[in-house]
Amino acid sequence: MATPTSARPAAATELGTINHWIDNKPYEGPVARWGDVTDPALGKVTHRVAFADEELVNQAVGAAVKASATWRVSSLSARTRIFFTFRELLNARKRDVAELLTREHGKVLSDAMGEVQRGLEVVDFACGLPQLLKGEFSENVSSEVDSYSIRQPLGVVAGITPFNFPAMVPMWMYPLAIACGNTFILKPSEKDPSASVYCARLFAEAGLPDGVLNVVHGDKVAVDAILHHPDIAAVSFVGSTPVARYIYEQGTKAGKRVQALGGAKNHMVVLPDADLDLAADSAVSAGYGSTGQRCMAISVIVAVGDVGDRLIPKIRERIRKLTVAPGLSENAEMGPLTTRDAYDRTRSYVEQGVAAGATLLEDGRNVKPAGGENGFFVGPCLFDGVKPDMSIYKDEIFGPVLSVVRADSYEEAMNLISSGPYANGVAIFTNDGGAARRFQNEVPVGMVGINVPIPVPMAYYSFGGWKQSLFGDAHVHGKEGVHFYTRGKVVTARWPDPSHGGVNLGFPQMK
Repeated sequence: MATPTSARPAAATELGTINHWIDNKPYEGPVARWGDVTDPALGKVTHRVAFADEELVNQAVGAAVKASATWRVSSLSARTRIFFTFRELLNARKRDVAELLTREHGKVLSDAMGEVQRGLEVVDFACGLPQLLKGEFSENVSSEVDSYSIRQPLGVVAGITPFNFPAMVPMWMYPLAIACGNTFILKPSEKDPSASVYCARLFAEAGLPDGVLNVVHGDKVAVDAILHHPDIAAVSFVGSTPVARYIYEQGTKAGKRVQALGGAKNHMVVLPDADLDLAADSAVSAGYGSTGQRCMAISVIVAVGDVGDRLIPKIRERIRKLTVAPGLSENAEMGPLTTRDAYDRTRSYVEQGVAAGATLLEDGRNVKPAGGENGFFVGPCLFDGVKPDMSIYKDEIFGPVLSVVRADSYEEAMNLISSGPYANGVAIFTNDGGAARRFQNEVPVGMVGINVPIPVPMAYYSFGGWKQSLFGDAHVHGKEGVHFYTRGKVVTARWPDPSHGGVNLGFPQMK
């Protein structure tokens, strides 16, 4: 498998080194601080990653500013050719990217492959940039006066992305931003940074000019440098709600355009008439996929009427057949949590749930798969009898803990969802079209699934929640993404004495 950086291991350690990517090459200057990158299946530090300071961020922004002068005026045809080449390179090497994800995040290889594919769909969408950037034209708004609109890039923009989707979430951002004529600073999670550098290498191989895409690693020091830098016009963020609020407040205070996606507590409402085999399959898949570390994971099942008594045995039957193992193992369905902190936090929440009086039906705290005895493994945990005042209901655990809440009616289920602070995704399972239509119209949540547990939209629709799941006005990718990374301009023109370029019998060509 190709290594994500060309940097040599440090002399004083056997660890591999992951460095910044600036001007289409690895950064080779001094690094004052480093962070650890761990293989969560082994519980072992395998690499160290360079942490950026303000000076390093300034250097990356300087490269992006310089590149912006020519990239913003590059032809749509030239940009499109680069994007199609990048798309083919990424598609050909997506297993390499997926293996990096598995080694650093912990998700199983099949899940990692799916993540890369969903990111690739945004690249596909960005390949249609000539269509995406078309404006409007009105002839003769007044006598011999025409009016038309155009969209222009912002300049240098940045993305700050989370650990749970190290390839997909960055690709929600930089392909569209770059397609629109911007240059980009990416600050990926320091927990699993290799995929971002690998993809930046592929983009350079595809012909992306120097300085258009830069990757800087680090912690809050790098984040604050991005938020306060005067040459960065916009910031995209995905992460927890407290950090999203901070990003939004600091970025907007500095005069930037900001979209900041926060946390979630996604509910799955199951009505008595639902297909229970489908509901059980969906609950297990959406609750325990990626070990529960998805912002769109189902963490609460709202069982309406008597459906819980019929549904829970089916869920338990499926849980007991799951294979928990290191992500690169054959037949692995669920890997470890990404960090020791996540492992400890998840186990603590299970203890809190038991102490609060919820019934722990499935306890995955003692899972120790072969080859992962020292890894951060927590198997599927299932609670019944969960109440809205319990911490396992209120808090975003971000682990494989699924809670069942009983509701007597549709109205009670809706009140549970409506009263929560988060509004990222929600699902309803029913065979009643009228109930489903009523639900989609009434539920105050940004993304709704009807017999679909994880309603992540395709790239040509935008991703985003409501309430404290989103700070800012724009959702990610899709048409809203294009509008976020561009600003509109309207031109009103009169040409009373038009001229022409003389006779030219050649076939007209766009240059």
